[in-house]
Amino acid sequence: MKFTNGYWLTRDGVEPHYAAHVVEIERRDKELVVYAPDRIVRTRGDAIGAPLLTVRYSSPMENVVKVRVSHFEGGIVRRPDFELSEEADWTPDISVDAQGATLRSGGLSVFVERAERWRNSFFGDGKLLTRNEAKSTGYMLVNEQRRLKKFVKEELSLAVGECVYGLGERFGPFVKNGQTVDIWNADGGAASEQAYKNVPFYITNMGYGVFVNDAEKVSFEIASEKTSRVQFSVSGEVLEYFVIYGPSPKQVIERYTALTGRPALPPPWTFGLWLSTSFTTSYDEKTVMSFIDGMFERNIPLSVFHFDCFWMKGFNWCDFTWDKAVFPDPVGMLSRIKEKGIKICVWINPYIAQRSPLFDEGRRRGYFVRNPDGSVFQTDQWQAGMAIVDFTNPFAVSWYTGLLSKLLDMGVDCFKTDFGERIPTSVAFFDGGDPERRHNSYAFLYNKAVFELLERKRGKGQACVFARSATVGGQRFPVHWGGDCESTFEAMAETLRGGLSLGLCGFGFWSHDVGGFEGSPNPDLFKRWLAFGLLSSHSRLHGSASYRVPWNIDAESVEVCRFFTELKASILPYLLEAAKEAHEKGVPMLRAMFLEFPDDPACAYLDRQYMLGPDLLVAPVFRADGTVSYYLPDGEWRNFFSDEKSAGGFWRTERHDYKSLPLWVRGDAVVVRV
Repeated sequence: MKFTNGYWLTRDGVEPHYAAHVVEIERRDKELVVYAPDRIVRTRGDAIGAPLLTVRYSSPMENVVKVRVSHFEGGIVRRPDFELSEEADWTPDISVDAQGATLRSGGLSVFVERAERWRNSFFGDGKLLTRNEAKSTGYMLVNEQRRLKKFVKEELSLAVGECVYGLGERFGPFVKNGQTVDIWNADGGAASEQAYKNVPFYITNMGYGVFVNDAEKVSFEIASEKTSRVQFSVSGEVLEYFVIYGPSPKQVIERYTALTGRPALPPPWTFGLWLSTSFTTSYDEKTVMSFIDGMFERNIPLSVFHFDCFWMKGFNWCDFTWDKAVFPDPVGMLSRIKEKGIKICVWINPYIAQRSPLFDEGRRRGYFVRNPDGSVFQTDQWQAGMAIVDFTNPFAVSWYTGLLSKLLDMGVDCFKTDFGERIPTSVAFFDGGDPERRHNSYAFLYNKAVFELLERKRGKGQACVFARSATVGGQRFPVHWGGDCESTFEAMAETLRGGLSLGLCGFGFWSHDVGGFEGSPNPDLFKRWLAFGLLSSHSRLHGSASYRVPWNIDAESVEVCRFFTELKASILPYLLEAAKEAHEKGVPMLRAMFLEFPDDPACAYLDRQYMLGPDLLVAPVFRADGTVSYYLPDGEWRNFFSDEKSAGGFWRTERHDYKSLPLWVRGDAVVVRV
């Protein structure tokens, strides 16, 4: 949110109260408390009528500093909060002297100056990382249409050449400098500023990251309102954030996920090829079996078959009941599929249509999100008269997961947990939580409920969802996919940008719809996307109005699909090692180049190539003619296909056929193959 009108002026209706300087510093056990009025206090009279900001510095773990800025502290505590893990026995070093105060946590320190100005600086191993100074920390009153709104905002400086990344799965420019980003989950597709997965965490190429600990909307101005600062603001009287030091970007992500949660390890079968019915296509058991048998007949290895929405009857989503008109013997069908060694996934969402037989039961028992007057919130935006399951109600969770449990007993192995973004804010939840703060975190509760059911029924290490919506902590419940993208090369590139940004927020596992979701891919696009899709952590053939079996595209697509599916299967030991690292440290399988090469300035802006695990460089082809330009970072490289050796540190432009793309092995690394 922008508060200023250029550099000098504030916007109409904005009354700023900036921290002007430090009037007092207190050391309290593990906490450094700083008091900062909105004016310079030189006499006793200056202290009268002056708003006072209280800034508390502490440390939840080594190399992490928590900053809490508050104005009024007597308000009702608003819930929910993110689930965080802090180390209770960790104690930072605090010192106070005539010049100011320092709180030191491992190699990270913050120095608060005593001066007639506001300036606090964060250092990593003695090197300046970032700072806030004049007009950075503030309590802002905003008059909008005769309504007074209150915000707390902070600004942190950016150095020359500093790039900002992350903030969830964002499909726009990979480097976020110059952008305004609102952390607010939305079902906006993959071609706009909106995102399904919003995370108030960014990381920079200067060795640190910043996590804003607020479950409500957080508004970021990234070198936009002020070109040399990142500003973030929240509504209310309190702002809390964490500065997380690496110094390497991998270490930043490792510490961020130590705080917010690490991804579970998906079972090995999830890394194979997934095939879907697609969304609005016409299909029945005969269609399904023809797809599965067709893959076998063409020698294309298949791991998972997915039933999308219309496994249930239209207008009934969700009733969790197979549509008898097209699936008269679901138990027998699932058994026949599983006899072929195929796992089964079915589509679900957290909404219950009015026509569903479950609607009356959920309404009577209070299992749905309600309007303030006690009536059930309903909408026609998706399924007619649908209600939203209230996952803050433990009885509703038991009811919902009990319905899913029956599907697991039938033979279903996992669920595609679609939707969860369009959560209204004018409603009441069972737990009394603030609906503004529940909007984003609803996705966390939804996926948590389903994932934990799978762990109970299938066992630890055997759970997997295919989720679209997420926020902080959602990485604990893999896998996530990129949502509804178009069937174009441009959409293929934006999809990759989304995956790279999400990975930098600790989401270790990620997938996307090969060929795009909206529209029907032409053969050139489909074959290029096959290579990209099968060199991602998880790989799925899925679309909207067209079947995505490769022979439905053209004959060569069959060959390309078989080639890259077999390639992925051959490097499964390597992929499982990378998956283990994602599980243990939070470092994603699909990695932005700067994550592996933070000291190579050429990698800072690269968003059309990536590292798959630590040692495989992948550069998808985004042109129909097979031409691709990519960068090999400094060092020694070996071509995966030809064993050609090359030094790095320069760009290459090549033309590839459909069974090839730039795929390089780093240095003397050994990529184990089977």
